Parts: sequence; C-alpha cells; structure tokens
Amino acid sequence: MQTELMMIFALLGMVFALLVWGRIRYDLIAFGALIIAAALGLVPKQEVFSGFGHSAVAIIALVLIVSRGLSSSGAVEIVASRLIDPERPLPLHIAVVAVLAAGLSAIINNVAALALLMPLDIEAARKAKRAAGRTLMPLSFATILGGMITLIGTPPNIVISEYRQDVLGEPFGMFDFAPVGLAVAIAGIAFVSLVGWRLLPNRSSLEDTERDVSKGRYVAELRIGEQSKTQDLVVQDLYPQANEVDIHILGLIRHGKRLRGLGRREELRPGDFLVVEGEPKSIEAFMGQALLEFAGSEKHDGDVIAPGLTLAEAIVPDGSRIQNRTSRSLSLLQRHSVTLLGVARGGKSFQNRVRLLPIRAGDVLLLLGTPDRVAEAIKWLGVLPLEGRRTEVVQRSKAGLSVGVFALAVASAVLGLVPLSVALGAAVIAFVALGLVSGREVYASVEWKVIVLLASLIPLAEAFEHFGGADLIAGQIVQLTLGYPAWVSLVALMIVTMTLSDFLNNVATTLIAAPISLSIATATGNNPDTYLMTVAVAASCAFLTPIGHKNNTIILGPGGYSFGDYWRIGLPLEAIVVCVAVPTILLVWPL
Repeated sequence: MQTELMMIFALLGMVFALLVWGRIRYDLIAFGALIIAAALGLVPKQEVFSGFGHSAVAIIALVLIVSRGLSSSGAVEIVASRLIDPERPLPLHIAVVAVLAAGLSAIINNVAALALLMPLDIEAARKAKRAAGRTLMPLSFATILGGMITLIGTPPNIVISEYRQDVLGEPFGMFDFAPVGLAVAIAGIAFVSLVGWRLLPNRSSLEDTERDVSKGRYVAELRIGEQSKTQDLVVQDLYPQANEVDIHILGLIRHGKRLRGLGRREELRPGDFLVVEGEPKSIEAFMGQALLEFAGSEKHDGDVIAPGLTLAEAIVPDGSRIQNRTSRSLSLLQRHSVTLLGVARGGKSFQNRVRLLPIRAGDVLLLLGTPDRVAEAIKWLGVLPLEGRRTEVVQRSKAGLSVGVFALAVASAVLGLVPLSVALGAAVIAFVALGLVSGREVYASVEWKVIVLLASLIPLAEAFEHFGGADLIAGQIVQLTLGYPAWVSLVALMIVTMTLSDFLNNVATTLIAAPISLSIATATGNNPDTYLMTVAVAASCAFLTPIGHKNNTIILGPGGYSFGDYWRIGLPLEAIVVCVAVPTILLVWPL
C-alpha cells in the first residue's frame, strides 16, 4: 500500500473515531482533517477550499432557506391542523402523522419537517393523555424515510446526484429517487404504524409530556379587525377554534372598558379587544386562524402578517425600568415599535388592560415585534430574555403564494429549464421579496456546521478516491462476494453504508461510500447507477442510534428515550429497508 493511501486511511480513521467520540464539533473535525491533508500534500493546494464552491453545498444551503420560507407561510401548519386528531386510535394516528411527515420531508429538509410536526404531535399526546415517547420515534423515522423520495429531501441524495454528475457527466433528476424511496417509505411507515411503536417502552409519563410542552400561560389582548369581521359573530362562536389550540377566552373589551362576565353572547365589532389566556404558540395560532390583530398592529406594517415578526418572552427582575410602570406610560409601542402582547403572573388573572397593567418584578412579558426591535426593547426595559423562548409569527395569508413559488422552482428544474441550484436560488429571492424570509433569516436558516462539514470532506473524499482507497475497499467487497449472485454485493454495500451512517453524519457517509460503490460497479462491469442508488438509500437509513441522524437526536429528550431504545425499532426497520430496497433497486435500476 502506497504511503499516501496509508495516510488517507489514517486520517479518515481519526475523523471516524472523533466523530463517534462526539466531544468535538463535527465541522471542526472535518475542517481540521482538511488542513492536515493539505499540509501533508494529500490535497492539492489549489483545491483545498474547492468544496465550498461545490454545487452540492449550494443546493443544501438553498434547500434549508426554502424550508424556512415554507414554514413561515404556515402552509405546513394549515395541512397538519386538519389531519392531526388526538382522538384517533394510536396506530391510525401514527400512520396519518407518518404519511404527512414523509410527504413533507420529500419537499423540504427532513429536519425542518420534524421541527414543524413535533410540537403538534406532542400536543396531540398531551390531549390524548399518553406519553409523547410512543409517537415521536415513529415520527422521526418517517421524516427520514420520506427524505429518500426526492432529490432535495435529504442531503445524501443531493451529494449522490452531484457525484454522478462529476463522474458520469449527468446528475440524477428530481424524481429519479422516487420509485425506490416510495417503496421503502411505504414499507417503513407500515412497520412503525402497526408494529414499531409497540416495541418502544412507555417510559415518559403524562406529567413529563406536559412539562415539555408547557411554556407558561399569558393573558393577552387580540383586536377584532376589519378582515376578521366578515360575518355576524358573537364571542362564543370562537370557542371551537380556541379549544382546538388550547386558548381560554376571558372576556371582551369595548371602548376601553372590559365588559362584565365573559361576554360570550356579545357581538364582535371591529375595534373590540378579545382577552385570551394561553401559551405563546397557542396565542399566535389562534390569532392567525381567527384573523385577529393585536394592539399597535399599524406600527408593524399594518397587520399580523408583517414580515419577520416574533414573540419573545422575558422576565422582569427587581429594579428594571418597567417595574411598577405600564407599557403605555413608557410609550413602548411608540418608542420601539414593540407591543406588550401578554403578561404571565404566576397563573393569576387580572382585570386591567394589558397595556395599562402595572408590571411587577417576577412577571413574564410576551413581547411582539421584529427580532432586532424586540432585542433593543428588552435591553431598554431592563428585562431578562428567556433563552429558547421565541415564537415566529406565521404569515398564513401567503401560504398559497409560497407553495406556488416552490412548485414553479421545482417544475423549472424538472423540465430542465434551469439547474436546480438556480431554481432554488430564484425561490429564495422570491421568498425574501415576499417577506417570508428576512435578510437575517437567510443566513440564520443555513446550518453552517453541515456546510463546513460537507465542503471540508469533498476534497478529502476526492483524495481518498484518487489514491485508490475506494478501489481497495471495493476490491475486498467484490472478493468476499465472489461466486455469489450480484445482488449479494449490493446487500453488503448497503449494510456497510448503513452501519457507517448509524455513527457518522450521513453526508460524511455518502462521500466515503459513493466512490466505493462506483469502484464495485467498475470491477464487476455492472450499472453504476444501481450501486449509487444503493448508497443513497443506505446513507439515509440511520435508525440504530440517536447520533446517526439529527432528527434522532432532537427527539431524545422530549421522548424520554435512552440510547438502547433506538435498536428496538431501528434494527428491524433497517432489515426491512434492505429487503425492500435491494429488489426495488434491481427492478428500477437493473444491473
């Protein structure tokens, strides 16, 4: 074995060990390995940073931004709210949510799909009085399965497509992954819905679930605007919508005075204020579904759909500027264009208007405005922001427009009018122009650690292939499967790739396995697409550990899972994937 190849194996072995160890950020590991490889002369100096200009890197970044835009439009929430019903039997609930998750993951990043659906699934578990751990792992696995269906559903598909373009001159198309991906997704969803959830321990208690989803209840005021008064309604007509999102309607304010009682039979008029109690996300959802506004909406471009608005929570310490004063006396809205939407006071209710309520130390404020203005107001008021307690205001009126823009971008790429990267870039520009994604959110949406990881590993993977590492491993697989039917080598490649993916980032796994698959195809004289598609499927199937895929890590805490719980459902699921994927690949992409 030549010296360079030995150094490549040693370097990749070090990367593998550090990634499994998990004490150092994976992007730093990959970037450090790239610098070491350049210093050793394994990567030509003119190609050290070539990965940052690779089209796969750009496509993954653009997919993340587009996913953010679709989320901000409320398109997913609208569909999910109509399909998720906590009253359904558990297997049917899991099946419906899994199908929704898989379909969503096929068109947006699967991490974004889980982030959108997980709160809804936890809320459904709370209402059904069951542990969230019964459903969160099937949900996570469904998002991973759904990502295999399209080119943009998961990073391994994008990496394999671009690798095919580099070595064979043409990338995979948007729906080339669909036949195999759909077959695997259907089989996987059937398993997790009918059998898989039964293998999970019922460890999380209802109290744990309630603690996870609870963020404190605020008393807030929402204004009846012209757009919400399209028909004669009384307060109690809004009770079904309020109950759906766990909102309590406490009363009605008219001409600055709170009407006696709950005002349930009072007719709603433009300019009235509805007093409600609920969690921030519930208040935001009710405000959007009932087409309500908030005090001072004219200061935020006129209504609730102003771009880039967020709800932030902050606690009032002793000695802050707002202590013993009111929002109106401080002219908070006029000074900072920030609305005090609600106040939480240890679960207690109050009769004062929110903006006329003297604020006490220990109160928690619900502030609404653009992120920058809210940050300035928090500093000016002398209150303390609660970390991780922000709720984006969804622009539901733009849901149809956002879906149309995305569909046009996908159609343009599928028809070959423009490259996928250009189509997605145009969609990002359209989302920014529509106010669905702000300039700040364009950069915040991109998971830069993944970008650095991919850009750093691309030159390393090319060096691994250039010095014969892929040929060496491929030769070993061919030698071990010699004399057996050709599909045996596919099974071996799939198992090896799956095993790597359970412990490595799926992008890293794909970059290592892709050249190996091509070398096997060359050595056996078979169709390279058969082996490339095998890697694409296997690299996405990380079901055995919580570290193999980010979605598995996200559900670890809320689901109350332990490391070993993933094997219970993941091992049979991976076996099912092998049994379904290999025959389907051989049928669609014959040797």
